[in-house]
Amino acid sequence: MTAGALRTQVAIVGGGIGGVAAALSLLRAGFDVHVYEQARAFREVGAGININPNASRVLHGLGLGEKMAKLGVRPLAFHQRRWDDGRTLLRTPLGRIAEAHFGFPQYQSHRANVLAMLVAALPQERLHVGHRLTGFVDDGRRIEAQFDNGATATADVLIGADGIHSTVQRILFGASAPRYTGCTAYRGLVPAEKLAHLDLEVSAQIWMGPGKHCVHYFVANQRLVNFVAIIEQDSWTKESWTDRGEVRDALAAYEGWHPQVREILGAVDETFIWGLFDRAPLRRWSLGRVTLLGDACHPMLPFMAQGAAQAMEDGVTLAACLRGSGDVSQALERYQALRLPRTAHIQSLATANKIRFHLPDGPEQVARDAKMAAGGTDWSIATIGWLYGHDAAAAVETGNLGLPPLSR
Repeated sequence: MTAGALRTQVAIVGGGIGGVAAALSLLRAGFDVHVYEQARAFREVGAGININPNASRVLHGLGLGEKMAKLGVRPLAFHQRRWDDGRTLLRTPLGRIAEAHFGFPQYQSHRANVLAMLVAALPQERLHVGHRLTGFVDDGRRIEAQFDNGATATADVLIGADGIHSTVQRILFGASAPRYTGCTAYRGLVPAEKLAHLDLEVSAQIWMGPGKHCVHYFVANQRLVNFVAIIEQDSWTKESWTDRGEVRDALAAYEGWHPQVREILGAVDETFIWGLFDRAPLRRWSLGRVTLLGDACHPMLPFMAQGAAQAMEDGVTLAACLRGSGDVSQALERYQALRLPRTAHIQSLATANKIRFHLPDGPEQVARDAKMAAGGTDWSIATIGWLYGHDAAAAVETGNLGLPPLSR
């Protein structure tokens, strides 16, 4: 911790997982940090979340390892399967094997529980709800942020962790709409006792088929089964990017799929339909004393299960860059240089997985299955080390961009 860190004030706009985790990283580094959330309470959209080893490394570094262990389910494997007959295409071991490889465990949990854990770890006087950002002024020495409730906040650094519809990004770089990716997702939670007859393994099961795929896994100490069923759809016409869906529509979309998939979908009491949006990688994240974090700068499809993990890594890197430099603008440029290549690459892999997961039966699908069987994909232990084993804090010292060997 530097003396400068003790005096530096940081304002974070956005109180999701990325924003609050960043606040904790900055607070531990000695910064005077406050979080401003537009909603009246801290909440997360969605249900299940994968805390991969690179994310659990961050949580352990924040002193939350024991709490995460109580909240999370430790899956035995990623089990990728064929849509109709359930045949195994690739089974990537997790559990103790993953922890031995990467140094930290894999967890599956409820997003709201993870956010609540992070919020509880941050002193409550540093959390401010009901603060919707309307603008800010950077005079080169300080930032003044204005909120719709009439409040203002001054800081040395402003971080936009305000999601894919980021107000901070719009003010910095101009308005632009996120792009609809051609995918929608049905999601829901099923009480595990309703599915006891399926004798589900404690793993993340990923079913791949023509034009769609389905993921399911246990959360909430195995009391609930979370599912996300993704289908290709030409357009998104609903007013909200997430809305209540119809179970019968989800079942109709998965007509002919393996009985296990259909039984899980049919057992849910309510489902929500969610339009999947992203943005092309930005050319830059930082300007003056202002920067971006998480979905505000690198929203991605959930097909690498890395959205929250990358936001957590952002916070660790940002804290280390600011702590190691007396010049805020230079520190933010360093942060951007370290993080942008890695997150852009992961964005591209998530987009590519949309194609890989949804191949129609035929020659390309046969070739994909053969490659998976040989362990030559980004989900096998042999090829995932660059992602799961990355140490975002150490990377600030080493300059490691956290890219796979062939991409460096």
